[in-house]
Amino acid sequence: MPQADLPLEDLRRYHPDLPAPDDLWDFWAATLAEAGERPLDVSCTPVDSGLVTVETQDVSFAGFGGDPVRAWLHLPARAVRGDGPLPGVVQFQGYNGGRGLPHEHVLWASAGFAQLVVDTRGQGSGWTVGDTGDPVGSAAAQPGFLTRGVLSPQDYYYRRVYTDATRALEVLRSHPGVDGDRVAVTGASQGGGIALAVSALAPGVRAVMPDVPFLCDFPRATRTAPGDPYGEVVRYLRAHRDQVDRVFRTLAYFDGAVLGRRSSAPALFSVALMDETCPPSTVFAAYHAYGGPKEIEVYPFDDHEGGEAHHQRAQLAWLRGRLGERDV
Repeated sequence: MPQADLPLEDLRRYHPDLPAPDDLWDFWAATLAEAGERPLDVSCTPVDSGLVTVETQDVSFAGFGGDPVRAWLHLPARAVRGDGPLPGVVQFQGYNGGRGLPHEHVLWASAGFAQLVVDTRGQGSGWTVGDTGDPVGSAAAQPGFLTRGVLSPQDYYYRRVYTDATRALEVLRSHPGVDGDRVAVTGASQGGGIALAVSALAPGVRAVMPDVPFLCDFPRATRTAPGDPYGEVVRYLRAHRDQVDRVFRTLAYFDGAVLGRRSSAPALFSVALMDETCPPSTVFAAYHAYGGPKEIEVYPFDDHEGGEAHHQRAQLAWLRGRLGERDV
């Protein structure tokens, strides 16, 4: 595929003035305060992943509305970790992916971190399996997740997802084997967008790694991305022609290029210049708006896969510089 978005020199200058709702932070403060009234209700059950270098627990905790959310907690095996508390990484999943099988996502635990791999409610039937339902209903919506409840920020699907994600951070930070002051959040695509939101909404994030993030600069994304998931919004508005302003007002409460203005932790972004899922201009919009110290790795000839193993290598080196050496 060609580089269909702006040239790199223009991307480095692309900084749209995206409007934030007047009650944006009051909305999120009220949402998270309501969630905080419920106990986390964490349960952890050891499971045999078949791996000898990683110990895994099946985790459940109370997310938005008290709904149970599932995750895997991976820890370096006792034979290779020291006695001190571990730095941690909370990993969020790409669109319609789940936490997967116990052995699937273990990179950060293998590198010496406590790793919490979190389900996204209602997802996990695309490229990896999930175990968390979304019991909340929705008005008329396009197939997929992006337009569920989109006429109101109170009803919007990602209100529940972002709340679950902030609770997941709290789960890992409160674990007795984890140094709660050294916890990072990360994810690719949708996971990167969720990580950006958590960095803005939750206290205690030490570092952020949004990899080719989704859920950023909705006005441009819906007008330039040639396919799904942003195409779900396009088809919805093709049918609901009288709801354009209302839809984009809702989306502004969840836009990583709006929320990230309040983030302060160091961040390592990635962008792929041939990305047809998350146009690179939307990633640069989030990058330029991000409020904390930031770096970005550019992959000129990649689509939505981004830098893959090459970028993981960069992330490993970068994160050790932010969280300190692993306690092994």
